[in-house]
Amino acid sequence: MSQTNAMDRKALLIELGTEELPPKALDELAGAFRDGVVAGLQKRGIAFDAASARALFSPRRLAVRIDGVATAQPAQAQERRGPAVAAGFDAAGAPTKALLGFAASCGVEVAALEKLETDKGAWFVHRSVKPGEATAALLPTIAGEALAALPVPKPMRWGDRDTLFVRPVHWLVLLLGDAIVEGEVLGLKSDRFSRGHRFHHPKPVWIGSPADYVDALRAAHVLVDPDERRAKVADLVARAAQPNGKADLPPALLDEVKNLVEWPVAIACTFERDFLRVPSEALVTTMESNQKFFPVRDAHGALTEHFVGVANIASKDPAEIRKGYERVIRPRFADAAFFFDSDMKTPLASQQDALAKVTYQQKLGSVWDKCVRVAELSRTIANRLGVDAGAATRAAALSKCDLMTRMVGEFPELQGTMGRYYATAQGEPAEVARALDEFYAPRFAGDEIAAGAVARVLAVAEKIDTLAGLFAIGQKPSGNKDPFSLRRTALGLARTLVEAQLDLDLPALIDEAVQRVPNRATGASLTIPEWNRQVDPAVADVYDFVLERLRSYYADLGVRSDVFDAVAALRPVSLLDFDRRLRAVVEFARRPEAEALAAANKRIANILRQAQEKGMAPTGSIDSAAIEGGAEANLEHAIANAIEALEPLLAQHRYVDALARLATLREPVDGFFDGVMVMVEGPAQRNNRLLMLDRLRRLFLRIADVSVLGAK
Repeated sequence: MSQTNAMDRKALLIELGTEELPPKALDELAGAFRDGVVAGLQKRGIAFDAASARALFSPRRLAVRIDGVATAQPAQAQERRGPAVAAGFDAAGAPTKALLGFAASCGVEVAALEKLETDKGAWFVHRSVKPGEATAALLPTIAGEALAALPVPKPMRWGDRDTLFVRPVHWLVLLLGDAIVEGEVLGLKSDRFSRGHRFHHPKPVWIGSPADYVDALRAAHVLVDPDERRAKVADLVARAAQPNGKADLPPALLDEVKNLVEWPVAIACTFERDFLRVPSEALVTTMESNQKFFPVRDAHGALTEHFVGVANIASKDPAEIRKGYERVIRPRFADAAFFFDSDMKTPLASQQDALAKVTYQQKLGSVWDKCVRVAELSRTIANRLGVDAGAATRAAALSKCDLMTRMVGEFPELQGTMGRYYATAQGEPAEVARALDEFYAPRFAGDEIAAGAVARVLAVAEKIDTLAGLFAIGQKPSGNKDPFSLRRTALGLARTLVEAQLDLDLPALIDEAVQRVPNRATGASLTIPEWNRQVDPAVADVYDFVLERLRSYYADLGVRSDVFDAVAALRPVSLLDFDRRLRAVVEFARRPEAEALAAANKRIANILRQAQEKGMAPTGSIDSAAIEGGAEANLEHAIANAIEALEPLLAQHRYVDALARLATLREPVDGFFDGVMVMVEGPAQRNNRLLMLDRLRRLFLRIADVSVLGAK
């Protein structure tokens, strides 16, 4: 193949036809297939238009289309090193056996060999250019590797084949430009025939070229572009709902439904209005999670008796499909109504006895034991924040009771929600009832924190108890394993404290929580000889664990890691105070003086550390009479003025203003290091200057360790 031909570019299409793929995993499978094909091309040095690589898929197929794929690898320059030149000829000047053998292995005469000069001597080499292999010859292997690497937890066999895949496979399209790439993948021979909709077009579909693929399948009642299919589902559902209200279109449900259909058709349906007396969350959960239906709400946001289902067929008799959808949802709603009515006959608080019989964790006791610990911690937190302690402890006592209800037993995702409904119906104060639902927040990434004051107290207490208890018994996460979701718990705790601006001593609360852990649980987990709460490692471990989640939180907000480290070095006990300091350092880092002062602080820290190591650590207090004039006196005067100015600012937590004031020290600090030697021979003078630097260092450390700014 010529170099010109090797540079030809053509579009590539790979399509694997299957039985219906799992809808929740389909996006991941399709993306992994595309990435695998891209990686296979890159590995072999085949040029292509990376930006054009697309995952195209439907319930019955995985496909990848890429434009601008080179029809061959580029030519490969090769170099083989042979014997040393000095050993290539004998005394008579004839080639040695080693040289002759090397030339023969390269398929050339000795005279065709070149010489390579290096700093270690000269060597015979053979240089050649190997033509690149044709892309078509490599594509079956690339496709096979990409499919083998898909994240398939439980591959299956079918028929009498030894082939393994997530679902049985039926056809393979492999095109480079308008030509079929001959090959075999998963036991299927390639051709250009795809398949249309299972019912509307159960015939082969001719694919002339990769560019024709999407349109050809659309004509066969298959929307293979996932974005087009998702938009179509959303549009059809919205239109079907319009006469009766507005459809809920949650992104996760849209994604799942688009992976269930190839040719979506929306069907407007209804159910009996009497079911609307059941909490709407239960009905919505049934519709969305169990049946993949879209609820319809009125102009005020209230749930109506209408919903929309999405079929995978344009039926000649849509009324029959409607009847089927309505028939299948009716018994689910009847069950929910029965559970709700039954639960309403039992006071929520009466479920506490049942909680005492349910194990929370073997070493940490029952769920009721946990509620008691959380209630005690809630009282402490509420009193420190000026929140109604009685309401907080009542909410804590009721917080897990709905776990014993029949509704939550059937719909576990409604825990908290049903507690709020039952508490409200049974006359509990509104703030207590809301807290039973809100304290679980944030439930997922991007969710809001608890809104109510009582709910925030309960959320903090619940999360601290969970972390303290499990860390105390040695159940902290390791590696990727986090069976108790403690990372999510810690992030939720950190977010609640920061975003709700709750000024609490976190290590003190963790310690209080650890002290309430049963002694029988903690005794075996501690490395110290006997139980001593003052040296319990769990407190520091939990605090550090929360700080690491806080690091991720601020990173997502665009905060540099060195800025975070500058504050974390001080380990502020209040995360609200941590946030205030962090925001101040963010502002300080933007100032023109920041780089110089950060470098000066780092230099000071090194000087003080080295003095310590040499037994010259400064002692006593600064002798003003021993201070020389000039730069030394200027710095001492500047430090004294800064201390006086900072006291009221720090008392009011005005860290931005405090660091702005410290920024004015740049000039006297620079002048000091330019004109003054610290480590002089005279011990009195050296001690005085070290004391001055230590005083300056401590001044900055009252806010943050700015010496780490700029560190990689």
